[in-house]
Amino acid sequence: MSTHAGEPHDAGLAERLNWLRAGVLGANDGIVSTAGLVVGVAGATTAAGPIAIAGVAGLVGGAVSMALGEYVSVSSQRDSERALLAKERMELEKFPEQELDELTALYVAKGLTESTARQVAEELTAKDAFAAHVDIELRIDPEELANPWQAAGASALAFTMGSVLPLAAILMPPPGARVPVTFAVVILALAITGAISAKLGSAAAGRAVARLVGGGAAAMAVTYAVGQLIGDFS
Repeated sequence: MSTHAGEPHDAGLAERLNWLRAGVLGANDGIVSTAGLVVGVAGATTAAGPIAIAGVAGLVGGAVSMALGEYVSVSSQRDSERALLAKERMELEKFPEQELDELTALYVAKGLTESTARQVAEELTAKDAFAAHVDIELRIDPEELANPWQAAGASALAFTMGSVLPLAAILMPPPGARVPVTFAVVILALAITGAISAKLGSAAAGRAVARLVGGGAAAMAVTYAVGQLIGDFS
């Protein structure tokens, strides 16, 4: 008999919202990390070349890092899900009666009477025992396992899109306006993405926006100060 309790996995709309939320968070990472980097370099020099090099290097390095991290994470999740599915299939082959009892108990736990739960379990088992068990017990759809390559690509794309904004904001204005313009653009972008992430998570927008804006502003202020300090000694 199975003794494991599968980890819940969202599907349908919830799954798409999770992907969208992850994309917004990835974009936020790109905005904050790249903004901090280019503002820090701008604090040390007004030359556009070093700022552009640092920004592009941060964009590429961050996107690759995000993609690798997401690939490893989703690959591990996928391997775990496959192992659970293989274990469930083996248990159904070796212990069909115990698995039927377990399926019945799961439906009883959901509120059905013993007799109704038994009938439902028997009918579902007769149709597709494996599908019945992985649905209610593991909450895994074998046809919709997470794709690590897709996750890695989405993560890298989100980070890149976020990084492009502060990079463009600091390179397009004249030297004297670079840092103020970048600060304003980044704060506005973080406020917007914070509101979007709060909406997707059904959370209070004010707190989410305040956290992102406050964190982003602090990061840029610190890196700019460090850049100025290094510039004074160079």
